[in-house]
Amino acid sequence: MAATVLASDSFPVSIRVDAAKPKSGLKPIWRFFGADEPNYAYMKHGRKLIAELGELAPKQVYFRTHNLLTSGDGTPALKWGSTGAYSEDAKGKAVYNWTILDRIFDTYLEGGVRPYVQIGFMPKDLSTKPEPYQHRWTPRARYDEIYTGWAYPPKDYQKWAELVLQWTKHCLEKYGRAEVETWYWEVWNESNIGYWRGTPEEFRKLHDYAIDAVRRALPTAKVGGPDSAGSGGRFTREFIEHCLRGTNYATGKIGTPLDFISFHAKGAPTTTNGHVRMGIANQLQTIEEGFRIVASYPELKNTPVVIGECDPEGCAACQGPQLAYRNGTMYSSYTAASFARIHDLAERHCVNVEGALTWAFEFEDQPYFAGFRSLASNGIDKPVLNVFRMFAKIRGQRLAVESDNAVPLEEIVRRGAGAKPDVSALAGLEGNKLCVLVWHYHDDDVPGPEAAVELTLDSLPLASGKASLQHFRIDEEHSNAFAIWKEMGSPQQPKSEQYAQLERAGQLASPGTLETLPVQNGKATVKLRLPRQAVSLLQLTW
Repeated sequence: MAATVLASDSFPVSIRVDAAKPKSGLKPIWRFFGADEPNYAYMKHGRKLIAELGELAPKQVYFRTHNLLTSGDGTPALKWGSTGAYSEDAKGKAVYNWTILDRIFDTYLEGGVRPYVQIGFMPKDLSTKPEPYQHRWTPRARYDEIYTGWAYPPKDYQKWAELVLQWTKHCLEKYGRAEVETWYWEVWNESNIGYWRGTPEEFRKLHDYAIDAVRRALPTAKVGGPDSAGSGGRFTREFIEHCLRGTNYATGKIGTPLDFISFHAKGAPTTTNGHVRMGIANQLQTIEEGFRIVASYPELKNTPVVIGECDPEGCAACQGPQLAYRNGTMYSSYTAASFARIHDLAERHCVNVEGALTWAFEFEDQPYFAGFRSLASNGIDKPVLNVFRMFAKIRGQRLAVESDNAVPLEEIVRRGAGAKPDVSALAGLEGNKLCVLVWHYHDDDVPGPEAAVELTLDSLPLASGKASLQHFRIDEEHSNAFAIWKEMGSPQQPKSEQYAQLERAGQLASPGTLETLPVQNGKATVKLRLPRQAVSLLQLTW
């Protein structure tokens, strides 16, 4: 079971999983994804990736995207997309066109993915400041250059509400009530920063009119928000107060339906001494702040929480040396370590976390491994996608895990994993299958000694006998198309046989054959060597 040694030295790690100590149901919080650019979904590589996401958990995976109501002909660009859903004729009468929107949602549903519907942005003919409308942003431009006419309040809130009403009715007619009832509906994106060029009060008005329209079409629709940048702080608190106790701008009654709470959390990588240093503490601190806000409202004790963007940093389409972690195993090990801590923080604050949405998809017609935050490049899956393939295999009850080399929760939230590596595990037991995800993470993207892990499995439901053990691995040599691409000489036009090899390398791989593991008195031991930034999934069945 030992992987190839990547460093001349190693350090011992003892991890214990106790099957007699279930902690809670292991919610599949990983099953949410999203992107700025909606039109990529139905393009060649986008369609392929949507289908791969759907395969992880058919009809349980959700996709959130910006620009679903943005004016335009559907031609994509970085941090841009459009559907042309709304325009007005010469007399100011609304003209609806659902063609591109249908194409986007059709692609999701055909691939086993469901919409997490973001109601936005503002159509040009509804914007209070329509010019300039489409931005021309590039990774070299200032980020705030994206905030153009689509970010402004509507000139007529009744027309805005009618657009949302007609769109929801159209979805019901096309996809059926039973399907649309499973979707999430929220208004806008990060309205506490430049994405919204109105006031917080105007956002709450925008939100009320949109949510009322959705609920008039479908009273059982799942609605929420506010998908704030960061925890949102005062903005989120005022939003929650308004939904719980304020006067609804659309109905004049008290309150706005709130079926889920959503906020965003991002890390903050930097470069130091020529290498990337991740900022996992920034992301975990924001998550904890958001959970604290929700937990402070007794009325929200059981309300689902979705971290509507949950990533190592804030701009998928940006490039730069501090973002060089994205193609390789740093991204995958970071994801394993951070997602496991979300479960811990939710337990600490007694909140009902339902999802952590990865804001990463793919960028069509861009160079191979161009440095964007994405799950695949030109149809070639990156190592990070294989972490989600691992997550998808872990089901059932979350079990208690002890590791003598885990960075304690308090410390990793406060300072990250820079003083020492974080080597720990997440375990789930369902029926006769136990899955243990083991990672070796460090904030600094530099070589280091591998972990010699002794994994003890205690109180197994199988008292004595033999179990089948399957091992999946992400490291430099497994589940890593980027490493293979570099070995090929980084071709930008790979030959067909090279492309096929890269496709295979992008899949979740095993470092060995299926093994038999002896179990005695409900106990078994597995030894493995785990390089820095590697992730292993051990799947035990009996």
